This record gives sequence, structure tokens and C-alpha cells, in this order.
Amino acid sequence: MKNALPSSDRPLRIGTRGSPLALWQAHEVRRCLMAAYDLEEAAFEVVVIKVTGDMIQDRALKEIGGKGLFTREIEEALIDGSIDIAVHSMKDMPTQQPPGLVLDCYLPREDVRDAFVSHAIGALADLPQGAVVGSSSLRRRSQLALKRPDLQLVEFRGNVQTRMKKLEDGVAVATFLAMAGLNRLGMAHVAKSAIEPEEMLPAVAQGAIGIERRDGDAAVIDLLSAIHCTPTGQRISAERAFLAQLDGSCETPIAALALLEGSDLWLRGEVLRPDGTESIADDIRGPIADGPAMGRVLAVRLKARAPKGFFDWH
Repeated sequence: MKNALPSSDRPLRIGTRGSPLALWQAHEVRRCLMAAYDLEEAAFEVVVIKVTGDMIQDRALKEIGGKGLFTREIEEALIDGSIDIAVHSMKDMPTQQPPGLVLDCYLPREDVRDAFVSHAIGALADLPQGAVVGSSSLRRRSQLALKRPDLQLVEFRGNVQTRMKKLEDGVAVATFLAMAGLNRLGMAHVAKSAIEPEEMLPAVAQGAIGIERRDGDAAVIDLLSAIHCTPTGQRISAERAFLAQLDGSCETPIAALALLEGSDLWLRGEVLRPDGTESIADDIRGPIADGPAMGRVLAVRLKARAPKGFFDWH
């Protein structure tokens, strides 16, 4: 193992997007590895990679290609050897990795809840009739439309700083962000309130950071083993199995959350029509080891309950 440790002469190259939150996540992976192996910062190189999803801000994700827009260029760099590992927000990740890549290392999960953000309004329940609310998330928009069909929902893309500027400019009176991202950036104060999962079930894998590697890279496998959070991995595996069985994408309003309760795992799932006119939700409990199988069972159960045409949104 010691022979495989990175050094200033042979640094481990960590690939990431360039947003403030993405950089925080890459630096956190570096910090964890430095602490685990008593390494200097010079043993790591953070490599910023421009991705299509960050470069195109004026259109909805579903119009330009979905979730892969935040990962494709980074994964190409991992495949061609330009970087050694890639750090991702797990809620941005497609359920299938390209051939030759593996995603099986997770840092401890942060707060899974959505944050309600507004300059003038304290909580979701306080939104006035017909208020304009911005969100780029189809899940959040669908859940909101289901609860409050009176609201006007507008597209609201960009990183945390961009979205806050849009609120200041009056594009909308409120928006939603992930509590995890705000906490990591030291911006928890931006949230007027956190929305409990019982009110809005979060995105699959929200709050989790994943580290992707090349299949068979023994040195990296050993290196990452010291920082992998097993409980987070168990929860994410169940949620992503649910998503994969539903063939979920950025065009699909799907929510899920797995919690560990002793030796059991409790998984909640929800699928909505994009216009928010209908929601199907259910939950399942069982042994932690059965998490991925439970995710698939729950997805099949929701599909079976869906009326004809419910999934014809593509």
C-alpha cells in the first residue's frame, strides 16, 4: 500500500467540475485522504474540467441531454487517464457508468433535505397565491405543482450564487436548493427553512458525494477504501437501484430516500407526473443487505400502480 501512495512527485489527480460547490467536494475528498494517510496537500492535484451542463445555462437540462451533461467530460478524462479519480454530486449521476468505470466510494452523507430560499417569505406554506417560484429540478417543480397548482413555476438554473442573484433580480420570489450544498459552502443561513422529507421527498442520493475510478486500478481501490462510508453506500445503493429500475433521468420526476434503522433499511419512493397532477408513492422495509433488491421491488410496485400513460412523458 505504501508504495502506491501519491506524493508531490506523483500526485493523485482529482477531477471535478469548477463550481464553488464542486470544488469544495473535491477539496473535501483531498482532505479525507490527507488525513487517512498523513499526506501533504502537494500529493494531490485538483483538475477542473469544464462540462456541458455548466457551460449551457439558458436552457432546461432535458432540452440539452439530461444528467450526463454534468459527468461526460469528467468521465472521458478518467477513461483516457488524464485524471485518477472523479468527484461527483451523486444526485447528478446517471445510474449506469461507462464501461471501465466504477462508482463505489462515498463520503458520509450530508443533510438530505431541500432548502426553501427566499428574501421575503419564511416557508413553503407562506407562499402567497400565484407566487412565482424558480427551480431547475423537475422533481421539485412537480412536487410543488402537486401541492400548490396555483403557483407560477419558472426555470431557474445555475449554481448557488447564480440562483441567489436571480432572486435578488426579482426573477422569482423563492427557490429551492439542497441543504447539503448550503451547509458545505457555509451558507446554511441562506435557507429560510428546511423542508422535511415528509413534505417533499428529496432527489435520489441527495447530499451524497461519490468518487468514481477506473475498474481494476488496484492502487486507487486501496487508497479509497480508507475513506468509504459504508452506511452511505448502503443507502445510495437502494435509492439508485430504485431509480435504475424506473429508468430515471433528468426528464423523470422521481424522489427516494433510504434510512437505516438498526439492521433494517427503510426506503421511500415517489414518482410524479411532470405537470404535478398525480403522484404515486410507497415504501418498503427489510434487511440492509437487501437494499438494492428492495429498490427494484419498490419501483416495480409503483409501476404496477401507475395508470395507463403515466410514464409516457419522454
